Amino acid sequence: MATKDQLTFDDPTTRHPRITPPEQDQPMPGLDSELEPKADRGEKSYRGTGRLEGRKAFVTGGDSGIGGAVAIAYAREGADVAINYLPEEQEDADTIAKLIEKEGRTCVQLPGDVTNRETCDRLIEQAVEGLGGLDVLVVNAGKQVSKPSIEEITDEQFDLTVKTNIYAMFWMCRAAVKHLPAGSSIILSSSVQSYSPSDHLLDYAMTKAAMNNFGKGLAKQLAPKGIRVNIVAPGPIWTPLQVVEGQPKEALPEFGVGQPIGRAGQPVELAPAYVFLASAESSYVIGETLNVNGGADSP
Repeated sequence: MATKDQLTFDDPTTRHPRITPPEQDQPMPGLDSELEPKADRGEKSYRGTGRLEGRKAFVTGGDSGIGGAVAIAYAREGADVAINYLPEEQEDADTIAKLIEKEGRTCVQLPGDVTNRETCDRLIEQAVEGLGGLDVLVVNAGKQVSKPSIEEITDEQFDLTVKTNIYAMFWMCRAAVKHLPAGSSIILSSSVQSYSPSDHLLDYAMTKAAMNNFGKGLAKQLAPKGIRVNIVAPGPIWTPLQVVEGQPKEALPEFGVGQPIGRAGQPVELAPAYVFLASAESSYVIGETLNVNGGADSP
């Protein structure tokens, strides 16, 4: 029997198991290698069809979770890929790099903290140099910390969340634009939280709403140059982000089961959205927020 991949026809409610993660904790920034249960990033379940042949993509947060799944999918679709991550995530980054290189594609590993402007500028230049150009930028690295009360959100947490989710996005896009030829794509990782904020994710949800607005405005500015900007808004996806303070620990066993589909999503289920938005087949899709959230309401 052939391995089930993203093109297999089946029931989406049971395509991936309804996980019941045990209460667990990891120190920041978290590793896929220590996640229980393991997430499906498409290592065995994503099949490429040549939709990004010859493209040159840079994915922030590309070592794990959604970013890791996107990096794998891009390589299997024919793209060379640069991935950014924190130095503490080297183990996960090495795993993704091996999977990319197994496809015969180039992987440029770029550790660095994107909360620093000079680092963002440097990372874009290194990606361009390492890939021999740049035509896809995926701004995916994010910071999410669950706090039940606004009184518990410290200035330090607020500042780091905004720096990671908003400042880094702005800095990356600003540095990348001069390198992007017509036909290029910028894709931002927003969240269902931008439309339906949880009461324990005030600062995170706020930044994701700002990301939607920024993406739509930048899309209008860059469209005449042939550069498309779009946004993906995931729902509850099982990644290390959830166990490093992203969710209340006691809520982890029920993570995602409240979605109409009845389960949390897996990172590999996001990858086709990012492939579509990077590919030429979405040439008339500009300023769109593509929701991948298991049936939750969205505008």
